[in-house]
Amino acid sequence: MEVKKDIQQIDFTQIAKRLWIHRKKYYYVLPATLIITYLLTVCMPRYYKCTVSLAPEPTGASMSGSLSSLASSFGIGNLAKMASQDAISSDIYPNVIASKNFIAELLTTEVTTKDDNTKCTYYVYLRDKQKSAWWSQVTGAISNWIKPSKKDLYNGEEKLSIFNLTKQQNDIFGAVIGNVKCDVDKKTDVVSITMKDQDPLVCATMADVTCQKLQAFITSYRTNKARIDYEYYKKLREESKAEYDKARQAYADYADAHQNVTLINYTAKTEELENEMQLKYNIYTAMNTQMQAAMAKLQESTPAFTVIESASIPIKPAGPKRTIISLAMTILAFFALSGWLITKKQS
Repeated sequence: MEVKKDIQQIDFTQIAKRLWIHRKKYYYVLPATLIITYLLTVCMPRYYKCTVSLAPEPTGASMSGSLSSLASSFGIGNLAKMASQDAISSDIYPNVIASKNFIAELLTTEVTTKDDNTKCTYYVYLRDKQKSAWWSQVTGAISNWIKPSKKDLYNGEEKLSIFNLTKQQNDIFGAVIGNVKCDVDKKTDVVSITMKDQDPLVCATMADVTCQKLQAFITSYRTNKARIDYEYYKKLREESKAEYDKARQAYADYADAHQNVTLINYTAKTEELENEMQLKYNIYTAMNTQMQAAMAKLQESTPAFTVIESASIPIKPAGPKRTIISLAMTILAFFALSGWLITKKQS
């Protein structure tokens, strides 16, 4: 048996005729939506964006170069890093930048605004120099009136301890997390850092500082083991040098004091001190060689960075896109009003 289904076709002509009857409503709703939306977006402060790109030196891996390139072309370049000595891959750099320890170092940066040449720390700038829409100011004033907050005495000159943050300090940390964005290209390992801020000069400054801090973090991590080894052998070299100098001085003093003495007892003592001095010298030489090797290893472990795109002061604001937002809201109002009119007519 064949089951016949009635398919109702949409008659756009009939819909247009129904909406045309209520065309005057569009004359009021659409311009009002456009004007109100634009006025609201005007109240929102403009912001700028600055992007910095760098390529860290890749770490050694057990896979061959051709196989690593082939894995990267298929988007599985992380397989080439499985045998690497690094426990932190480039995929975790966004988490590093978003961590509170990293942000605490950014807050002590001295910044200068382009508008009024105000010089202060980045923390004070985010706390006292930020603009906001009038409704945010009203809600903030009401919230502060209901529950007054203590005055924040921290000025950002010293690194802030993240162990016990106040609500205002925690909000500033959240603002920094919202302002900075880090993307890593899995195929090329290129790291892109985008900083957003209301002042173009502060935006470029913080983008450059964030890039430098990330480079310092990567360098510190990759050279940590080699740096510990170097400091260890350097300490042993200094101790062995002190022991050798002590033994050399003891031998010289005894030899000078018994220079013309030919007794076997004194001769044996002189030879004993000389042998001990030579032993201390051999240890000192060995530790000095180990320290030089550790220094070379430290230099080998220090990564090199290639800055693909450096920071520059943005000229045009990145948002908010007032025209686009207003037009989008007007189109949305058109469809919402049309749907309401059609539903109301059918009912």
